[in-house]
Amino acid sequence: MKRIILLISFVCTVVITMAQVSVEARIDSIQMLIGQQVHVTLTATTPADATVVFPTFKSRQQFTPGVEVLAVSEEQKETIDQSQRLSRIYTLTSFDGNLYYLPPFKVKVNGKEYQSKSLALKVLEVEVDTTKMNQYFGPKDVQDNPFQWSDWSLLFWLSVLVLVLWALVAYLYMRLRDNKPIIKSFKFVKRLLPHQKAMQEIEQIKADKMVSSDNQKEYYTKLTDTLRRYIEERYHFSAMEMTSSEIIERLTRDGDQKSLDELSQLFTTADLVKFAKYSTLINENDMNLVNAIEFINQTKIETPVVEEEKPQISEADQRTMKARRILKWAIGIIVVSCLLLLVFVVYRIMILTGVM
Repeated sequence: MKRIILLISFVCTVVITMAQVSVEARIDSIQMLIGQQVHVTLTATTPADATVVFPTFKSRQQFTPGVEVLAVSEEQKETIDQSQRLSRIYTLTSFDGNLYYLPPFKVKVNGKEYQSKSLALKVLEVEVDTTKMNQYFGPKDVQDNPFQWSDWSLLFWLSVLVLVLWALVAYLYMRLRDNKPIIKSFKFVKRLLPHQKAMQEIEQIKADKMVSSDNQKEYYTKLTDTLRRYIEERYHFSAMEMTSSEIIERLTRDGDQKSLDELSQLFTTADLVKFAKYSTLINENDMNLVNAIEFINQTKIETPVVEEEKPQISEADQRTMKARRILKWAIGIIVVSCLLLLVFVVYRIMILTGVM
């Protein structure tokens, strides 16, 4: 009993679905002259969720022998309540006079094929009255086409543009020529040697009487920073960023052991003062200052250093230099554009005059 009920339900569903699907083909004219076109509108009305596939044709493909499909429009969709209406327009033509039977269009809805009604198309030939031949004229000789402004207007305005661009190039060149360039001058100066700068700083420490000052931390900080800068410039490694032990270890490779021992003692005392609040006596401060001077004298290099010094360019001069660069680039770009436009104009003129 259940199977019978299910079968009846299935049959009813199929019948309802088929009733909801309709395919219609309409032609805008049932006759036409040879070479003219007619339009067939194919419409499919289906449930809203149905998948519809219209027939497709390539351009110039024959729909039926003697009738060609010229174009197929985009699919148009219209929703009405619980159903949808899809349509496409097929453009047909024919070059043989005859009465043609147009077979039904086939549309697939949810994989099932539905057909429209068949159509008819009559293609009429143009009747020629051969008894009145004087109404027809033979082929004409080759004639020169009259001047048309539309053919030459683009070339004319491009030529005007080239002239304007050349005038702009001349103006920019005069601006560039009148704007005097920035002349850079260089001079060579003799730089202080590392030991000379270090001795100057030590003399300043002496002048400030920091040896006998109560602020021992500041004294040892300036003294060790002076030595670190001297070592960095003299031995070319980043002593300012290294610890005291790392500096001594790095100098041990080439230095005099006695002077390095004294330098190590100086750095150790300085670290104790700066980080452990260690207090020193005045004679100990003097001894460390003497050891620093002795280390500098033992390791100094007397070769003078001569460097090239470039003058600082003012903001106004920098703006002038930037403006000159922009002018040069602008002139270059405009010249290249003019040449390309000129080549194009000449090429088009040669084509229009028949030279090429």
